[in-house]
Amino acid sequence: MTAHQAWRTLSRTTILYHSKYLTVEDHVVQLPDGTRISNWPWLAMPEYVNVVLETAEKMFLCFRQTKYAAEGITLAPIGGYCEPGEEPMTTAHREVLEETGYQAGTVLHLGSFAADGNRGGGIGHLFLARNARPVAERVGDDLEEQEFVFLSRSDLRRALLAGEFKVLGWTAAIALALIATENDGL
Repeated sequence: MTAHQAWRTLSRTTILYHSKYLTVEDHVVQLPDGTRISNWPWLAMPEYVNVVLETAEKMFLCFRQTKYAAEGITLAPIGGYCEPGEEPMTTAHREVLEETGYQAGTVLHLGSFAADGNRGGGIGHLFLARNARPVAERVGDDLEEQEFVFLSRSDLRRALLAGEFKVLGWTAAIALALIATENDGL
């Protein structure tokens, strides 16, 4: 099998700095065969985490809410942006506590993934927080109204397969968490 070479970024120009959440760039890239491509659009966005939370009682805590890009009501795991210089694992612990008031016994890294393989959009770090217990009041500073929903493992699987998680990163996090917990005998 031939080793694949990466594309190289030869230059980048900021087209739009909207905020710390979105910068649009124009890249000049070089393919492994030497071909240069000008005007390659790139979306620079912060890294983020999505955390699937399993309580000490083996229930999965999700949110029922609305999101601007998702039509209708959606289920969602815990999530948030990494602060500058903050490690994703630290973000995962912080977001769990802020959004739910829970603290996990263990947090497992399920993987880190590009949001869009060609245009950027940030890196998502997915986690499974296990044996979580309430320890504080939730901060709840999201723009959306959120309702806690506690689902059994089988209900979580059913919701996943029914398309009730309407954001791709959330769907991936839930699927990976179900795989990680499939040998728990539940």
